[in-house]
Amino acid sequence: MTSRCLQLLSIVAFAALIVACGDDGAPNQVTQEPPTRNGSSASTPTPGNATVDFSLTSDAFGDGEAIPSRFTCDGEDIRPALSWEGAPDEAQSFALTMDDPDAPGGTFNHWLIYNMDADARGLSESIDMAERPLEGPNGGFQGRNDFGDIGYGGPCPPGGETHHYELRLYAVDSLIDVGPGASKEDVLMAMEGRILAVTILTGTYERAP
Repeated sequence: MTSRCLQLLSIVAFAALIVACGDDGAPNQVTQEPPTRNGSSASTPTPGNATVDFSLTSDAFGDGEAIPSRFTCDGEDIRPALSWEGAPDEAQSFALTMDDPDAPGGTFNHWLIYNMDADARGLSESIDMAERPLEGPNGGFQGRNDFGDIGYGGPCPPGGETHHYELRLYAVDSLIDVGPGASKEDVLMAMEGRILAVTILTGTYERAP
């Protein structure tokens, strides 16, 4: 091999070494989480935009389990007791919806309650069907469900079909300017941009064919 060829090989090897060293010094890319409503990094999400700490439970059924018939149109049609914990400290009120996304005509609302006090941590079975059912620290208004009634209307799917019922609890940064007897659409519109966290409890129900 000639000395000229050796010189060319040496130059190529030296250039390759410089490129390799330059790559080691390149900065790493950092992917940031999208900002939350107040501009800070978002909490670790769970399905339905619920945060890890905020949770909704019922003694009557667990998440994904069947709702007992006493809470449906086949029974007493009373409301299941609910409790929650882990709400953001900034929450000034709570709102709750109960929907059937499997209804033949599209999502059907069974229950709507809103402007519950920030100190509220649950709802009992004994809530009245009135527009202003909660006395004392819980506060709150009930809206009109898709049956056309104020308050709760239990699961009542067509026979032989299993439907899912989503109880969705919202932590809100203020009271909303909506009076008693409102529709779900009015409440959701009033809460737009004010929701701090959401948590979901899902039950199922199937009637006999």
